[in-house]
Amino acid sequence: MTTEMSPQAPTLEMVAAAAGVSRSTVSRVVNASPNVTAEAIAAVSRAIDELGYVPNRAARILASRRTFSIALVIPENTAKFFADPYFATVIQGVAMYLSGTEYTLTLLIAAENDAEKTRRYLQAGNVDGAIILSHHSDDRSYVALARSIPVVFGGRPMSAEGPNPYYVDVDNVEASREITTRLIAAGRTRIVSIAGPANMGAGLDRLEGWQRALKAAGLPEVRIERGDFTPASGADAMRRLLDSGVDFDGVFAASAQMASGALTVLHERGIRVPEDVGMVTIDNDYFAQSAVPPLTTIEQPTIEVGGKMASVLLRLIDGENVDRVTMMPVKVIERTSA
Repeated sequence: MTTEMSPQAPTLEMVAAAAGVSRSTVSRVVNASPNVTAEAIAAVSRAIDELGYVPNRAARILASRRTFSIALVIPENTAKFFADPYFATVIQGVAMYLSGTEYTLTLLIAAENDAEKTRRYLQAGNVDGAIILSHHSDDRSYVALARSIPVVFGGRPMSAEGPNPYYVDVDNVEASREITTRLIAAGRTRIVSIAGPANMGAGLDRLEGWQRALKAAGLPEVRIERGDFTPASGADAMRRLLDSGVDFDGVFAASAQMASGALTVLHERGIRVPEDVGMVTIDNDYFAQSAVPPLTTIEQPTIEVGGKMASVLLRLIDGENVDRVTMMPVKVIERTSA
């Protein structure tokens, strides 16, 4: 019986010999040291490609004191995470950006009862930094986490604890003001709001934009009902509006998911959109696109938001100076619901 020997994996010494440089030069190239000539980098890169050399990750971590891993933390339960298309597109943007780097992505879905465990994991040296998405005011410790590791938020965080946060967002006040004016321009004068949660920046800001649009037009705030950005909460809010007997001819729903749920209830009650009631919302996801009628809405560049958050975080990890607030552009998508 014969035993075949496995081929030897390329070593740092073999790369150095093939490149005609010292072992320390190869190490500096692999660890992206600035103290290497362009000629040496080219020679080492060619040798790595020819030999199929894979740097020892453990050694790189020890040398650089980095894990080359970042966490994307979503403080929601799994049901909400898998139901919301916003998360998928933002994660896609983060992953696309990281694909051009040495960093890997760890996804942490951290419901309220997992928050403390998640924070311990993040502070234990397992990652070099974290992106926090869907932040609530009662998640104050995620803001304080920035004292331990670099942190970037998706959306304006609600807590004043900890250092001034870094975040990437859209101008939710202006977006909701702009989309509400579409209802006003269509002749709607009694416009209600299905607002988002009061413990999230987006929930507060989108309500403020609706209020500003009404004030500028000299219109009253007829009624506000709140939801949690889910279709079920939008449906419940619309039932409360209709059962209250309040007279309205327009609806601003702070998310397309809530608008979708509200539309279902309007259809059930025999109320036509847009003939009887006009409706506008925010998010150009499949809830807005597949609604009957399709919803006039605000489109957010969610993939680009994900990429920008990853970019800001890696620059923080590298010690660069970064603007604490990065605002991304939005655009109005005109459809027939208004």
